[in-house]
Amino acid sequence: MLPKYKRVLLKLSGESLMGDKNFGLDSDVIAQYAQDIKSITELGVQVAIVIGGGNIYRGMNEAETGIERAQGDYMGMLATVINGMAVQSGLEKAGVYTRLQSAIKMEQIAEPYIRRRAMRHLEKGRVVIFGAGTGNPYFTTDTAGSLRAIEIKADIILKGTRVDGIYTADPEKDPTATKFGHITFADCISKNLKVMDMTAFTLCMENELPIIVFDMNKPGNLLRVVTGEKVGTLVRG
Repeated sequence: MLPKYKRVLLKLSGESLMGDKNFGLDSDVIAQYAQDIKSITELGVQVAIVIGGGNIYRGMNEAETGIERAQGDYMGMLATVINGMAVQSGLEKAGVYTRLQSAIKMEQIAEPYIRRRAMRHLEKGRVVIFGAGTGNPYFTTDTAGSLRAIEIKADIILKGTRVDGIYTADPEKDPTATKFGHITFADCISKNLKVMDMTAFTLCMENELPIIVFDMNKPGNLLRVVTGEKVGTLVRG
């Protein structure tokens, strides 16, 4: 099997790491993700990862939490580093070389984010995990994923979710929702389909960086995506 993409950025939500739990991390989910990521590195695909932090802390609502937005966002960034460490541990247990880079300096546990160093790690076959979002409040990890993908010259963003693509409505709430095989950036905006937050989505659109939204929880799906099978929904053009 030959991969269709040489360098990918895999965007995972923090919630996906919970599995069936209400909070925290599910070791079975991490082990499955590690095996799936390993399967594409064995094809020679260079992999970078950005993970959200919603399974540990989500501080968007200041009125609800009593914590100001900027402070809450920094707390969320720390949560993404915890998730990054967990995924790093799972990957290394599976025999995959990794590097964790953080946009907020914490030398004891992660390298500082340096673009050229990250690209060198990728060229050497290491999986690079980007933690702490962009390092700035008021930006989501979707935006961090788009930004890092553009910076490292990734071929595509693979957005791993718990649904198998983009639908006309939320398939978990509306049984009549139909799935798009592929869709343009402009159509996503006109139909108000929330693939990513608007800042992240606009970054991808302006830099002509395609996105595939797919179900990461189905073992083997990641391999099928990178080898060119029609899995999930492709956003481009």
